[in-house]
Formats: sequence, C-alpha cells, structure tokens
Amino acid sequence: MEQSGHGNTVAAGPVRHRRGAAVARAGVKVPVQITAWFWLTKVLTTGMGETTSDFLGRALNPVVAGAIGLLGLVGALALQLRATRYSPWTYWFAVVMVSVFGTMAADVVHVIAGVPYAVSTAAFSVLLVVVLVAWYRSEGTLSIHSIGTPRRERFYWATVLTTFALGTACGDLTAGTLRLGYFSSGVLFAVAIAVPALARLMGLNAVAAFWWAYVLTRPLGASFADWMGVPVHRGGLGWGTGPVSLALAALIVIAVGYLAVEHRRTAPAA
Repeated sequence: MEQSGHGNTVAAGPVRHRRGAAVARAGVKVPVQITAWFWLTKVLTTGMGETTSDFLGRALNPVVAGAIGLLGLVGALALQLRATRYSPWTYWFAVVMVSVFGTMAADVVHVIAGVPYAVSTAAFSVLLVVVLVAWYRSEGTLSIHSIGTPRRERFYWATVLTTFALGTACGDLTAGTLRLGYFSSGVLFAVAIAVPALARLMGLNAVAAFWWAYVLTRPLGASFADWMGVPVHRGGLGWGTGPVSLALAALIVIAVGYLAVEHRRTAPAA
C-alpha cells in the first residue's frame, strides 16, 4: 500500500503494474536471451579490449590513445542510448568500446597514478557495489530483463564499465602482483567462472549469478588474450597485441553476425 498526496491509501499493485507496462512499452535494448553465444561473445570482447588498449598505448602517445578510446566509447554509447530497439551490432560495438576504455582506465590508475593493483581492485570493487546499490535503490531491480527505461539503461552501462575496469585490475593483480602469469590466471578464472553457474543450480538468485559471472568474464578473456599477445620473455606466446586484436575482432564479427541472424529469426513481428 502507498500513501497518496492527500493522505489517502491507494493500492500499490496498480502502480507497479503501470510501471511494468511502461518498461515493456519502452522496449529492452540489451540481450535478454543469455545463451552460450552471449558468453562467448562477451569473453571475446574482453580479450579484444585488453590487447587493443595495449596496442594503442604502445603504438601511439598515451594521451592520443586515451582520447581515441574515450571518443570511441562516447560515440558507441551515444548510438546505443539513442537506439529505439535492441540491435546486436550496436550493442556489441558499445561493449567492445567499453572494454577498450575500461582497460585504459584501469591501466591509467596503475601506470600513471602508481596505484597498486591490489588497491585498484579493491577500489573498483567498492565502486561496483556503490553503482549496484544505487541502481537497486532507484529501480528496485538489477535484472537485465527490466532495462527498458533510459535511467535503467544508464545504470546498466555504468555497471558494465565498472565491471570491465574491475576485471582488468583483478586480472593484472593475479598475473603480475601474485605472479601467476597470464595463462595460469586464465585457467584460474576459467575455474572461477564455473562457481556462479554451480551456485545458480544450488539456488542462487539468477540476477546475482549473472553479474557475478559477468565480472569474471573480463579477467578470463583478458588473461588469455594477454598470454597470446605479450612477448615470450613476459610469459606469453609473442604473437603481438595487434594481430591478436585483429583475430579477436574477426571472431567477434562472426559471433555477432550469428546473434543478429538469431535475433531476426526469433524477434516478434513489429
């Protein structure tokens, strides 16, 4: 029950129903079918963001690279936020740019500001909790199936950006500070990402399991991408961050192409 402006008691149910209907009419602009293809594409974007950021940082002046990453992020999010319906190409382009800029943000905190990865990991963890709490207190839900209003979409992308920065710092923490190396870190996170899946089978809330796994995809993909791209003397295969970025970009195009075809096939007629 809720109180009206004149002190009269009104039913809360109709109010919630109208809000839910408004969200449905607005249209959800993010993926709601969370399949294996979604997770595969997500991991590919995390890897590409890591190696692309590293490549740009070494090939260009760091300020120029940061400006490119920021402009790409702003442009991609502008396209996504202005869209009227879900488009796999627009959505995943935004995710790629969030991945690139999220890596740059975490690297700036460590390389330029000199903040240890342990500290930045803890700080980004706290920031993520703050964003999620603010989102939940404002909207009453963190479900991706409810992203149907501009405010909820802004909370969603703020959360995504924070998870990428957190995942980058966490992956670098295990690979560098804890000296596990890139490959071992990738294996560690591959095992860790199975935990929310198992917890879900044991009754964990679906929303909590989703965001838990979402955070872990970042260090998982980034660790293996770094392992492939960095020189041998740093514990990698030495393939180069540029070639690895291009290869991952090609795989992302294939994956998003498949998702786009599936979306057209399953989307209800307008």
